[in-house]
Amino acid sequence: MHYRRFDVPPEDRPPPEEAAILVEEARALMEDWARKPYESSEVRRFAAKVLNGIDHWFTFLVVPGVEAANNRVERALREHVVQRKIMGTFRNGKGTGIYETMRTMLASWKSQGRDLSQTLGETLTKEWTKS
Repeated sequence: MHYRRFDVPPEDRPPPEEAAILVEEARALMEDWARKPYESSEVRRFAAKVLNGIDHWFTFLVVPGVEAANNRVERALREHVVQRKIMGTFRNGKGTGIYETMRTMLASWKSQGRDLSQTLGETLTKEWTKS
């Protein structure tokens, strides 16, 4: 069995058919690795997390515009996480969850070059008319 390394820029990625084959190969390798009978309970928990996300690990290979790592978005959110901790106004999980969801959406939309006010308005309108 051989391992392929895939860390090339998006413009150099293989055609969709080849990318789909790479995804299946990588998925099979990860599943084989994660299903081994490990003695350590910590390793077993980690392997379970790998298996729980197996359908999403290689999205970047088959969906244009999705990066291989979320480091850019994590860096964009760092300031907001620090501010949330400094403010200390979120005393329960619900408030924290709402804040984090909003900041994540805004950071994602900004990274996509979208107009934040317009996109937020459209999203809220769409959600409001559902109910």
